Amino acid sequence: MEAPLYPEFPPNPSTPRGGQLAFWVGPRHLAGDDGRLYDTVADTLAGLGWTSLTIVRGRHEPDEAPEDRQVLRSTVLHISPDARCWAQWSLADEPFHLGDLPIAWQISARADTNNPLAQWSAYFTPDVPGEVLTDFLVALDARDQPAVSFAGPELVLDAVTAHGWLRDIDQPHAAATDPTFTSHLSLGEVPPLIQDADPRTLVAGADAAGPAGWQAWAEPALGTQCLWAASFAASVPHDLVAAFAASLSSTAPVLRRVLPASTRDRLLRAPAG
Repeated sequence: MEAPLYPEFPPNPSTPRGGQLAFWVGPRHLAGDDGRLYDTVADTLAGLGWTSLTIVRGRHEPDEAPEDRQVLRSTVLHISPDARCWAQWSLADEPFHLGDLPIAWQISARADTNNPLAQWSAYFTPDVPGEVLTDFLVALDARDQPAVSFAGPELVLDAVTAHGWLRDIDQPHAAATDPTFTSHLSLGEVPPLIQDADPRTLVAGADAAGPAGWQAWAEPALGTQCLWAASFAASVPHDLVAAFAASLSSTAPVLRRVLPASTRDRLLRAPAG
């Protein structure tokens, strides 16, 4: 389905460099990352004053030309000015998967610099809209205490229902979905390997659930691969998750040149330019 978001836009879209047409599209939660998830987030972090370090691991044979070197892993680490928060971009040769998708960004925070371990981490796969991750990081950067929660989980659900999302009938205080039942937000069991400093995560067994964390994902069709997924450790402050949720469910269109194949028929498009 294709329909104009803004009828007053000119009928002929501009053609940017590379020959790709640019469109304003919605809904945001199905718009993908435009193939620019790293650049969008990295530019935001640079603007916030975060520093970056690049780590490259590869295989180099004797007498091998530099251009023939096989790079297996490239990681970029961005560190906040106070060194209490960091964001790691890593699409590795042996990636950590979430919803059968590789993790692209891992964002972590600690209470103070005396503790080398993260208090919490949040994980995001490719095709999470860059605007959403940017809003999450701006909210994190603005916090004086990045590891302390100042609100309850209801704030997260309020953020999406304010934009027309629906509370789950069976779990009205723990889950919500968009009106097309494509994208979901749920507070519950955290997937394996999610890093969290809450000691209850270390003792939770098969017969006892650990502390609940927020999960979000978009599933274009029931039983198919997710478009994207995000996972928040149990200790991620709810108000930060609410910033993510509010941006994810926003009705404001986003600029795209690359549309996800699995959702392009669900997107409303208006030419930009």
